[in-house]
Amino acid sequence: MEIQLLILPGLGNSGDKHWQTFWHEKFKNSTRIVHDEWEEPIRAEWLERLEEEISRLNGPTILVAHSLAVSLVLHWAQKNNNPNIVGALLVAPADVDSPAHTPESIRNFSPMPTSKLPFPSIVVASENDPYATFERKKYFAEMWGSDLVNVGQRGHINSDSDLKYWEEGQLILEQLIEKIK
Repeated sequence: MEIQLLILPGLGNSGDKHWQTFWHEKFKNSTRIVHDEWEEPIRAEWLERLEEEISRLNGPTILVAHSLAVSLVLHWAQKNNNPNIVGALLVAPADVDSPAHTPESIRNFSPMPTSKLPFPSIVVASENDPYATFERKKYFAEMWGSDLVNVGQRGHINSDSDLKYWEEGQLILEQLIEKIK
């Protein structure tokens, strides 16, 4: 059975020029989560929506999370489990604990969980991400039991990074799929 992708955008959703939008268009095996509130997210509401989406899954699925959605995955994994979740691609985690790096509107996602994930995962990190230091992302990857991939100077790995289909990210996703098989 083909592995499905559940795309989880972060704060503000992922716009037309975001790699998650390109991936959702490209990969027919992908679903994209839609939240009611993108600008002033409430952790409990986002968790409820994620659990709804995961409960509908009918096969092996990789969570493809960006920014704030990375902490959503960690909060979900702390209290939930679903055998259909076989991995996570955790791109540019936003440091929800740091007022210096992230807006007050997401402080309800703090503290960032540091439990080991129960499935294989890769943290993709940029050296010049304004929403978390590289050292902090390295620490998160260690705590979560994730592999860490340094993509160099790519900012927040978002629309501003102009990655379109982000072929490098697709190769990293392939690495994750190989670990799962």
